[in-house]
Amino acid sequence: MNNMETVNIDLEKFQDSTVLCVGDIMLDRFVYGEVNRISPEAPVPICLVSDENSMLGGAGNVIRNLAALGVTANYIGVVGDDDAGKLVQLLLNKLSSISSMFFVDETRSTTVKERVISGSQHLIRVDREVSAPLGNEIDKKFRNAVAKAIPNYKVLVLSDYGKGTLSRDTVAFFIDLAQRQNVPVIVDPKGPNYCVYAGAYLITPNIMELGLASHLPTDTDGAIAVAAEHLRKTCRLENVLVTRSSRGMTLVEPGRVSHFDTHAREVFDVSGAGDTVVAALAASVSAGLSLKKAVRLSNIAAGIVVGKIGTAVTWRSDIAEVLFKGHNSSSGASKLVTADEAVNIVKRWRQNGDRIGFTNGCFDIIHAGHTRMLSSSRAICDRLIVGLNSDSSVKRLKGDRRPINRESARAAVLGAFYSVDLIVIFDEDTPLDLIKIILPDLLTKGSDYELSDVVGLDVLKKYNGEVKLIDIEKGYSTSDLLAKISGKFN
Repeated sequence: MNNMETVNIDLEKFQDSTVLCVGDIMLDRFVYGEVNRISPEAPVPICLVSDENSMLGGAGNVIRNLAALGVTANYIGVVGDDDAGKLVQLLLNKLSSISSMFFVDETRSTTVKERVISGSQHLIRVDREVSAPLGNEIDKKFRNAVAKAIPNYKVLVLSDYGKGTLSRDTVAFFIDLAQRQNVPVIVDPKGPNYCVYAGAYLITPNIMELGLASHLPTDTDGAIAVAAEHLRKTCRLENVLVTRSSRGMTLVEPGRVSHFDTHAREVFDVSGAGDTVVAALAASVSAGLSLKKAVRLSNIAAGIVVGKIGTAVTWRSDIAEVLFKGHNSSSGASKLVTADEAVNIVKRWRQNGDRIGFTNGCFDIIHAGHTRMLSSSRAICDRLIVGLNSDSSVKRLKGDRRPINRESARAAVLGAFYSVDLIVIFDEDTPLDLIKIILPDLLTKGSDYELSDVVGLDVLKKYNGEVKLIDIEKGYSTSDLLAKISGKFN
């Protein structure tokens, strides 16, 4: 059996995984806009809002990622008696293969984290929360519900954000119950005292959290291993997985240390990346995979999700593509397909719940403006298709001296980008016919266009598709580059 078949089987096992997730759920709000000036009232940027959306955060994002991986999961938790709490319940109820039980606490508000973003830059985060422990009555109901549910699941996840849902006594109660049922417990920890999680199968601190909890240096691979092993022994934890951002992950098991290089190629947003790691670990462990293989898959999942904007998720098909084809090893030729092939591929992606994005252009000489456009487009969808003008199309649009690079060469360059999933060459002056057969969920163009001038706008309006103008890297264009080259060498 080859490696592709083996991993295919591993990912298919996720369908048999069952996970119970408890902990702090919250609402993540994202406000997107453009900053062009500074406020006259104070030295702060003014953001002109263009879009807003809300997503599940905290334990809710763990659940979202479990749903994207095809796992059967249940969430049990507490929300406030407010609009945010109602929206959290509504969003969770929309997820496939997910069940839930909420207790409404009239004495507290639902945690809301609001982020203001311009381009790929976070400007500010505004939090609304109550971190006090649950009242006795709510806590008793919460504990009883979780106690009844634990025997029905293969893994228990404790998503602790320190917002009061998981008190020290509650955590100890859940871990003790899970151990009696031989249900492994995976913890996304909070706070400096990890001995609260004694008996857990795995905890997943990041590099900063490890240093705070262990009071030891974490500046080298060896130091990280020592600090993690100190926590593992002192707090009676079975295993410790340290997430290290651009430096990958370190897994410390009894008598063994393993380092995993990062799979991230482009980082746009780390919001919720830890939740993605926990979800992939839980899915893998529940499926019966070895811990090292579970870490490998979660590392890939994290590398994918940080390339998306907002509290995003990693789909099972995303992991499969990295494992089998690999964005790193894919050539332009492997991503270049006919229109008919693209339609069939899109059908498969949609079956996995992927959001399909589309953009187009000549891409004759790739420059910083192109890379920003492609990366920003891919960050707000799950799959990005690029419509590429053929040589004859470029010649009609740009003149007899263009293109500089033939369509095969332009496709090869585009195919090297992580942000590009498929390339389709079209002969017409515009990609309108291509858009009509692909029917993307999202159509992007640069902000130098007027929305009314975007080809395909009327098509997407018919089925409530989204057309978005992307902030461009100003001062870049192929024509300007050619003029500079001509001036320098003539």
